[in-house]
Amino acid sequence: MPTLINRLVFISFCILLFAACRSEQEAAALPREVDFNFHIRPILSNHCFTCHGPDESSRQAGLRLDTYEGATALLESGKQAIVPGHWKRSEAIRRIASEEAEVIMPPPDANNPVSERDLALLKKWIRQGAEWKDYWAFLPPDTAVYDPELSIDHFINAQLELQGLEAAPEADKRQLARRLSYLLTGLPPKSDLIEHYVNDDAPDAYEQLVDQLLASPDFGERWARHWMDLVRYAETKGHEFDYPVIGAWRYRDYLIRAFNQDLPYDQLIREHLAGDLLEQQRYDPETGHNESLIGTVFYNMGEGKHSPVDIRKEEADRIDNIIDVTTKTFQGLTLACARCHDHKFDPLPTADYYALYGIFESARFTYYPTNSGLQAQARVDSIETHKQAIRSLIAGAMPAHEGPQVLATSQQFNEPEGPAAGAVRVLADFRKGDHQGWMVRGEAFAAGNALGEPEFDPDTDQLRGFAAAKASSRFGGIGVQGTLRSPTFTIDHDYLTARVAGQNTTVRLIIDNFQLIQAPIHGELTQELNSPDMTTIRMNLSMWRGSKAYLELLNGKMWKNRQRHDHSVEPDAWLEAEYAFLHDSASVQELPKLNALKNTPLRKKDLDQWAKGQTDRETAAALNRELPRANLGPVRGPISGHRDSIRAIRDRLYAFTSFGGVSEGDAVFSPVFIRGNHLQVSEERLPHRYLTAFKELYPNFSEQGSGRLELANAIADPDNPLTARVMVNRLWHHLFGRGLVETVDNFGLQGKIPTHPALLDHLALRFIEEDWSIKAMIREIALSDAFRRSTAPSEMSKKKDPQNLWLQHFPIRRLEAEAIRDGILAVSGRLDTSRFGPSVAVHLTPFMQGRGRPWESGPLDGDGRRSIYQAVRRNFLPPMMLTFDFPVPFSTFGNRNVSNVPAQSLNLMNDPFVQEQAEVWAQQILDREATFEERLDGIYRKAFARPPTEAEIEKARSFFAEQAALYQEVETQERSDSTGLASQEVAPDTEPKDPQLQTWADFCQVIFNIKEFIFLL
Repeated sequence: MPTLINRLVFISFCILLFAACRSEQEAAALPREVDFNFHIRPILSNHCFTCHGPDESSRQAGLRLDTYEGATALLESGKQAIVPGHWKRSEAIRRIASEEAEVIMPPPDANNPVSERDLALLKKWIRQGAEWKDYWAFLPPDTAVYDPELSIDHFINAQLELQGLEAAPEADKRQLARRLSYLLTGLPPKSDLIEHYVNDDAPDAYEQLVDQLLASPDFGERWARHWMDLVRYAETKGHEFDYPVIGAWRYRDYLIRAFNQDLPYDQLIREHLAGDLLEQQRYDPETGHNESLIGTVFYNMGEGKHSPVDIRKEEADRIDNIIDVTTKTFQGLTLACARCHDHKFDPLPTADYYALYGIFESARFTYYPTNSGLQAQARVDSIETHKQAIRSLIAGAMPAHEGPQVLATSQQFNEPEGPAAGAVRVLADFRKGDHQGWMVRGEAFAAGNALGEPEFDPDTDQLRGFAAAKASSRFGGIGVQGTLRSPTFTIDHDYLTARVAGQNTTVRLIIDNFQLIQAPIHGELTQELNSPDMTTIRMNLSMWRGSKAYLELLNGKMWKNRQRHDHSVEPDAWLEAEYAFLHDSASVQELPKLNALKNTPLRKKDLDQWAKGQTDRETAAALNRELPRANLGPVRGPISGHRDSIRAIRDRLYAFTSFGGVSEGDAVFSPVFIRGNHLQVSEERLPHRYLTAFKELYPNFSEQGSGRLELANAIADPDNPLTARVMVNRLWHHLFGRGLVETVDNFGLQGKIPTHPALLDHLALRFIEEDWSIKAMIREIALSDAFRRSTAPSEMSKKKDPQNLWLQHFPIRRLEAEAIRDGILAVSGRLDTSRFGPSVAVHLTPFMQGRGRPWESGPLDGDGRRSIYQAVRRNFLPPMMLTFDFPVPFSTFGNRNVSNVPAQSLNLMNDPFVQEQAEVWAQQILDREATFEERLDGIYRKAFARPPTEAEIEKARSFFAEQAALYQEVETQERSDSTGLASQEVAPDTEPKDPQLQTWADFCQVIFNIKEFIFLL
């Protein structure tokens, strides 16, 4: 019995000792100072905020744990969730630590228990006083501790020392050259570049290599593609017919130029969000084209449906996508989660969402000529100079009087009579001599109302009179792009009638900013004009009563090259309009004529005003009456000369195509959609503003206009705590494969906390200090010791930091789909480095079927162009690219998936493109006189940036011997099978291939399949 008791005592002692040791180990694993932002807030966010966070609609028991006031408030039970300094008195700790199903939090059915370590952290934090802090990402970096003399490695090495890890040695020079070349340019390094670097013993040899690659035009192509992942770049809108995103490839080229020119990041932001509103527009130094306007194509990159049943919901979804992409891309925030309710985790109320909604709702999609820019503006100015000269010549030939001014007759409407009285709403009556407050975009209508414009006979070029008042694109330039748009109005009548004329032009009613207008539902809302005479058009609007809309006179049409919903302007395009109005009665056909004018004489003062481009109806009528008495003979020659010059300039001004950006509309202030439902809205409409979390920095915007420029300035402001951090984190991610904040698109509470917060803030401040230079930041990172380390982890690193969070070594990285494809083209010798221009059509396989399928398939090798120049059609994405994790472009993808699946190996073995390029490479190898060893050496240097090892040479010899024997056996078998068939014709495509070429092609394809080819080791 004593023996049994002794054993039980011994066992109990061991258990207690084990528990004590475990407690000591857990305590030792806890940080000395528990930080709310980096230790506690993630626990509360992951386990508590769903029911006790910012979203009032889902908050339970009146308890709020995302604020100090809420967490320490007195509950109905008389207790406090958090009692600073006393975890035993804190109700939250009691509930979390409970084992009773009715008491424990989170409840068992949430399947989200708090770990013992997290519970220990909570206790220690409360014991230390439960200090609350604002969320780290919403606090500005501390400039007081910023030291520009500190290097990246100061922060990395300090963390390694803290973790007890020793940094890996520097990588081999060849590895570094290959790493740098792929990460900075997306292409394998050229042989001469490698050999020069390897043999250069200068202390700054590596620095020179970095600078050379940063200066390469390949750099912009690599980094533009990274950006295109963020803005959901695609050249079609997806859905049923995959209609085009107008001018998408021009936006792609804009990005390449921007990154190569090292456009400051704050300028890139402003051009994306408000490029059309910038006081100082930016022009391409080579072409003179307006770059700032092209930036706004960003808005047009979303998906789109034709003829949706509910176009208000279509607009809601479109703006939701813009909000989602904008806030993720530039701020690393998931504001789209606040569409239906306050954000569950971040301090982003629904009101923030709908404040931005109104900003984007106030913009209008606009087609800009592809030649918009300095040259185009100079040509427009030149035309205006010639027109002014013509007016002066005519004025000098016209008889005029010095008599007193005669008061003009009233220009008011006669009211419609009969049942329609009071049921007419005039949108514009251009017969009054102005544009009636309508918005002019482009040059077509920029000359103003046609009133008093000289009209010439098209056959004789003789002056035949002066135009009546109307909106007209003929005098701004036939074939010149542009629009005239009404202010936004609410449809409150059943019909819209307009009096118009035109050639190859369009009148469109844009409801809820919907652009893809066509039958069967919306076809009546767009009408093409091909009538030289004024005609009346009518639209039945009864089913859209209550919707917001604007009427658009479009100098052009929405067809191009057999493609619907692609904008084009024919050389003979022109449009004129007298009026447009809304009404309820179908019997109303037109607006009444304006009252007749008195026969007032043509006064010298009025003639002088007309010569300057300012006139009224009376003066125009007087000009027409006096024209027969004009002495035009002496000025006909000079007038004809000016008109010839105008025609020549207009020919150079002409642009058939355009790109789709945005421009200003009226200020629209959005209500809150109750639970995200656009059919149930709040009475209150929200002012345009930035996030309430930063309301002290950025108060409400102006009530005039969209507020896009103010939004752009708020995001690009150096005082914005998110912008610089988010961007430098993206750059770090693309170089190291993981950001300092791993969730590069989410800096909110559900994102990861930074591994090196002090370094992140240091880089953000340095980024701003260096004038937002992307290249300077990439250069600084690439020159760090951390970037130059080998990929071999130490045994201690494998044990203590298997994820390599502390960067003891450089991470092994798989190349992206584009780099793999471009690398194959580069080593095969097929790569065409031509830059810019229309995208190469996607190569269509037999399996790529469906409505909206392109008319023609592109070449298998994409004309040898880099992947960034291959068309990105949402419904027909290349299979090879998808296999290697190319993102489907529907939202922001700052961090691509990196999978390792059998389909990738199968693709490299069986894809026709890979097989074709292996043969192209093989033929290139055989075309040069060389020994087997020299050929093998060239292959390895191209593919892996290194010579082959002796073992690899021997394996290659064995491979070639086996393949030669195999092909000999196949050839023998084929000859045997063809006995007695010699007289039959052999199809050309059954001709046997050269066994030597096939063997080398097989070997080249083996090279493509080696992991070292698609990984940075």
